[in-house]
Amino acid sequence: MSTRKTTLFYAVLLAIASLAVGMVIASRLDLTPTSSAQMVAMPAMNSTPLGGPIDSTTFRTIAKQQIPTVVNIRTESRQRTQDLTEFFGGQGGDDLLRRFFGGPGQGQGPDSPQQRNPRRRPQAPQGQDQLSEGAGTGFVIDKGGFILTNNHVIEGADKITVAFVGAHRNEEYPAKVIGRDALTDSALLQLTEMPSTPLQEARFGDSSQMQQGDWVMAIGNPFALGHTVTVGVISALDRPFGGTATRQQPMLQTDAAINPGNSGGPLLNIRGEVVGMNTAIYTDAQRAANIGIGFATPINTIRELLPQLRAGKISRGVIGVSISKDPITKDMAQALGLPNTSGALVSLVSEDRPAAKAGVKRGDVIVEYNGRPVTDSDSLVAMVVATKPGTTVPITIYRDNQRKTLNITPDELDLEAEANGGRAARPDSADREPPTATDFGMQLEAITPEVARGLALPRGRGGAIVADVDRGSVAANAGVQPNDVIVEVNRQEVANVSQVTRALQSAPTGRPVFLVIWREGQELFVTMTKR
Repeated sequence: MSTRKTTLFYAVLLAIASLAVGMVIASRLDLTPTSSAQMVAMPAMNSTPLGGPIDSTTFRTIAKQQIPTVVNIRTESRQRTQDLTEFFGGQGGDDLLRRFFGGPGQGQGPDSPQQRNPRRRPQAPQGQDQLSEGAGTGFVIDKGGFILTNNHVIEGADKITVAFVGAHRNEEYPAKVIGRDALTDSALLQLTEMPSTPLQEARFGDSSQMQQGDWVMAIGNPFALGHTVTVGVISALDRPFGGTATRQQPMLQTDAAINPGNSGGPLLNIRGEVVGMNTAIYTDAQRAANIGIGFATPINTIRELLPQLRAGKISRGVIGVSISKDPITKDMAQALGLPNTSGALVSLVSEDRPAAKAGVKRGDVIVEYNGRPVTDSDSLVAMVVATKPGTTVPITIYRDNQRKTLNITPDELDLEAEANGGRAARPDSADREPPTATDFGMQLEAITPEVARGLALPRGRGGAIVADVDRGSVAANAGVQPNDVIVEVNRQEVANVSQVTRALQSAPTGRPVFLVIWREGQELFVTMTKR
């Protein structure tokens, strides 16, 4: 054998031997790469425009094809019993916007155990652990056993089991939580034991295409009546609802019948594609079930979160500003020097937060964020929360009729800390003067030294304190609250009640008035227009 052939032979032999040794080592040390079935593949999204005729078999076909993707979810948790007054605050009152999953003690709640199962379980004595069962819906998004559902369905659960259509009695499969998000009320589960038959994945549509009047189908587990189908239309778009104590999510509104137990189920378009996750209903104590108004989280929102849900941690950006919810009118745009009515008006800038560090000030109007136009407050919020914390992006603002560009680096949003913010109460004073009325539906009082100290008003700042705000008034609609201190009117500092009153009364009808108010240690920019 020639030297060249010998060298080639040994080289091939060495490569084969190295591969074999490597496989043995990997098997011994469990270093084999994770199977792709263990990872959630990003579901494909069909953005083809909806169209085509609907006939007598359209919804039958959707149900037949998509019911196998839907699962019934059962949860168990142990919790310490408490007196009902601890949940109701000693009062009974109606909760007009209830989630599907009523908490313990909420006997009127749509998903309370009493509503789900007419057989009442014996109540544990007060102060002892009690087994609580819940029911909801989910849908398969990956053949590896990954399932989407609502966060409120599985929150606090010690045990989660899943049942598929056609399953025998007690044929359930255990699942675990991979990731969850309170703001979108979404959760990603994974089966820890798999059925013997392959799973069928739900198909994703494009929720941004949905319009009022579009047909939709809901599939779920209402009142434990598994795999129930209901049909309706999209009633409204971008309904602010749910979310957390301080933030809301734009939702799809539908009249497709949604009831207790439908939580986490899919809302499907006429192609049988998921366009939303059924999340909440509008109801009251007298009608604890469906009254034709339901809400679904748009699937595009959840789809974008899937990589973070898979990682088990949701990371969002925050820049530390409060934005006026009212749209910018033509008169306001003219007064602020804007070329049009697009933009988000900054009403408050928190100290030592990214916006303050970047040089943003109250009264600024943010018109671009990271090169994208800001149409209104909602569009700005959506872009900020979608920004990876620590990433520096440019923003364009208008201030004093001038366009400026700043660079801002968002922090990470902490929903729990944000929801726990408090509000200081105004100290009482026996020497108060009678309130002074204004043309804006609010009453003002003088700032006494005691009030100034109690509200931590900076030395040298004067003005007037808001004693009361009429319901539905201009001031109320602008967000003015009792205990606010008005320190500026139309960019001019004011020293007392008289100056504030004169400035407000002299404002022309139909023209915007700019206020700076002191609230909870911060200055807030507010706009309102005299009627």
